[in-house]
Amino acid sequence: MFRKVLVANRSEIAVRVMRALREMGIQSVAIYSDVDAGAIHARYADEAYPLSGNHPRDTYLNIKKIIDIAKQARVDAIHPGYGFLAENPSFAYACEKEGIVFIGPSSRAIELMGNKVVARRTMKQAGVPVVPGSDGEIRTLEEALAVAERVGYPVLIKAAAGGGGIGMQVVDNPESLEKAVKQTMATALSAFGDASVFIEKYVANPRHIEFQILADRFGNTIHLGERECTIQRRHQKILEEAPSPVMTEELRSRMGTIAVRAAQAIQYVNAGTVEFIYSDGNFYFIEMNTRIQVEHPVTEMITGVDLVKEQIRIAAGEPLSIRQEDIRWHGHAIECRINAEDPLNNFAPSPGKLLGYRSPGGIGVRVDSGVFTSYSIPPFYDPMISKLVVWGRNRDEAIRRMQRALYEYIIVGPHTNIPFLKAVLANERFQRGEFTTHFVREESSLLQETARILLEEHPLQEKLQKIFRIDSKIAAAAAAAQAALHHYQNLSPEE
Repeated sequence: MFRKVLVANRSEIAVRVMRALREMGIQSVAIYSDVDAGAIHARYADEAYPLSGNHPRDTYLNIKKIIDIAKQARVDAIHPGYGFLAENPSFAYACEKEGIVFIGPSSRAIELMGNKVVARRTMKQAGVPVVPGSDGEIRTLEEALAVAERVGYPVLIKAAAGGGGIGMQVVDNPESLEKAVKQTMATALSAFGDASVFIEKYVANPRHIEFQILADRFGNTIHLGERECTIQRRHQKILEEAPSPVMTEELRSRMGTIAVRAAQAIQYVNAGTVEFIYSDGNFYFIEMNTRIQVEHPVTEMITGVDLVKEQIRIAAGEPLSIRQEDIRWHGHAIECRINAEDPLNNFAPSPGKLLGYRSPGGIGVRVDSGVFTSYSIPPFYDPMISKLVVWGRNRDEAIRRMQRALYEYIIVGPHTNIPFLKAVLANERFQRGEFTTHFVREESSLLQETARILLEEHPLQEKLQKIFRIDSKIAAAAAAAQAALHHYQNLSPEE
């Protein structure tokens, strides 16, 4: 087993990984940007090293700096978390080259699945169902028109590299195709440094369902069931749950078998997620995420399996501690991503100081966060404050428990998406489990309900703002008085 592991990330996911390391008796090493010098992940680790700078390219995306720190700290392995360099094959290769274990799949597997065109082709050859579309990169307008005519409108124009739905466009007719292809190419080049695009048939009434995979070096590959990730805004996930409201035992068996086959097709090792589009009983491979997912806690809550510990054991050369037949699903879990953003201002990021912070608790409630009272949400990174996860014996109880947890959550200072999440959970379609990836766009009442909730809570928020401002002034004055007293006590008689 490893002696020391560097966590190449920040905030809540860095803390999440370090907690697993501490329970396993492994030393943790943190890295931090200038603005993160006082962050929880930097304080929680056994050792912490500065990256110098704040911009991601100078800090958490700087492979050379991170590898140099890893060598300086003499770590055995690096865990990338998610985001930043987690799916960067060059980073995995740099670790391999330096003899540092990368806690994740091989650089080859990351590269293979990182390009969606290559991934589609690989999965198709392995007998995994893919959405009808182009066999490779689209190079000319004539080629795009031919593919769109063959699969039928509407179609999706997608970037081959990257993720998160960036640049994705729906096209309803031939007249709009050329402009959409050019726009997606430009966006892809800007975001990922790769202008390659491809075309897929647009699937009507889609749900986004993904399967968690674990695979070791001894040929054992298992799935831990599905996560429903359909509640999205502009292809960005907002709320996830497990199991899916549409799942049956027979469907889970079919989709799980295909997900395992997809991982085995590329000799995948470690934790990964196979993502599917599901519609009217049919499902198609979208992509494979070669890392731990933001939403991994909902799987942990219903299976009892610590996915990060499994990642670490696999990377250390140990076999899986569980078999497929050992996996049991109990109850229902929901995760809400708590972000510092303003729902009524087009969800614009809302960085700033947390004047007051109190997270919810009680039975079946888990909060993964990297913040505290007086912490400032920096403007340089993702504005996530925490992941709020609840468990219930069934979906109805999980929804009620999440509503209760959101009611208890107090965040004073920046705007947050909590009122919007309350509106989603109160929506009748959501409560019935009858939704598609278009849910947020179709339910115009969500923003109206968010505005109503904000108006209702405004007097309380104003009181809390005043209370916490007074408290912070009292705390500052107390700290100054304590410092003065300490200084006075240490004066010599002559002074």
